[in-house]
Amino acid sequence: MDTIEKLKVLSEDSQYDLACACGTNEDDRRKRGDDGKWLYPVTLPDGGYSILLKTLLSNTCSNDCKYCPLRSETNVRRCTLQPEEIANVFMDYFRRKKVFGLFLSSGIIGNADHTMDRINAVARILRYKHDFRGYIHLKIIPGSSDAAIEDSFSLASAVSLNIETPGKKHFDALSSRKDYMKDIIRPLKLMGKLTEKGSRFARVKCTTQFIVGAADENDSEIVKYMSGLYDRLNFKRIYFSAYQKGLGNPGIPGEKRSIPAPENNFIREHRLYQTDFLVRKYGFRLEDIYYDKSGNLRLDKDPKEVWADQNPEFYPVRINTSDKDALLRVPGLGPDTVNRILKVRRERRISRLEDLKIKGRRLTRIKEYVIFE
Repeated sequence: MDTIEKLKVLSEDSQYDLACACGTNEDDRRKRGDDGKWLYPVTLPDGGYSILLKTLLSNTCSNDCKYCPLRSETNVRRCTLQPEEIANVFMDYFRRKKVFGLFLSSGIIGNADHTMDRINAVARILRYKHDFRGYIHLKIIPGSSDAAIEDSFSLASAVSLNIETPGKKHFDALSSRKDYMKDIIRPLKLMGKLTEKGSRFARVKCTTQFIVGAADENDSEIVKYMSGLYDRLNFKRIYFSAYQKGLGNPGIPGEKRSIPAPENNFIREHRLYQTDFLVRKYGFRLEDIYYDKSGNLRLDKDPKEVWADQNPEFYPVRINTSDKDALLRVPGLGPDTVNRILKVRRERRISRLEDLKIKGRRLTRIKEYVIFE
């Protein structure tokens, strides 16, 4: 295969890793670029959007992650790009203003440090040969040495290593070749230490990803680990990827489990993202998140509405006098709308939500929880 044909294959295979800045609304969905490459929009600090070129260096993998369609035992079309090939293609895109940055991951080529050496080589070529000073997101390979990880930090704007499951018990159901504490938790802790305030690499953004539904974990376990990653390890963002039945080994829990509707895993993924936002952006604590008897979030109602149902004495919230934290507890009100309410309140009294350009079902829902005193 030539470079472009390899890139088509490897860019397609990179779709299973969501631990970069990409979302689900119309503005930040992935899109096909020239030559069939996947391009991923990211949110910029000023609120705008730009595009990442996202690819694997190789889809060859020596690991047996049982949820992964690229695991060593599967019969897929394998190929590997040389570091120079990726760097040259990226710079061609960058010079034509098609992309602003690179997200680079890889299957494991032989062992973790050999793979990291090749991933880091791409970033080194871009930084020192092409003098590229823009955004580079590098994947940390499970089991990488401290030296290889620190090398990535010296080259990257952002790094990620997927935690995959909340705890060793669930992890062991998905892989027999990786050690959860040594290959996953050890490097995650190092990443947290390297980005502590005042440290050399404090500017580097760390993210991770859970695979939701491949093992027997419940949502409460995921949320507990999520909180620890934010509070103790200084991670900036956590992603959730719904396991898709049919891609993994038939023997893993995610394949054996009877799911009434295939889309339930995706709804579950969505509820975890909502919970993540409540914790990161809305001031919710772990004890504010309610679960069913099995320890899972409700699929039929978002977690903020569940909290509202459990705490009826908190409502109605007063639109014109309640503080920001109280307004953020109103189902349907997000940080942007709350900030708009606070801004308008400084100038005049609010008498109608319609004046804030809120409409439709969201308007109806908010009205159930507020009053205009």
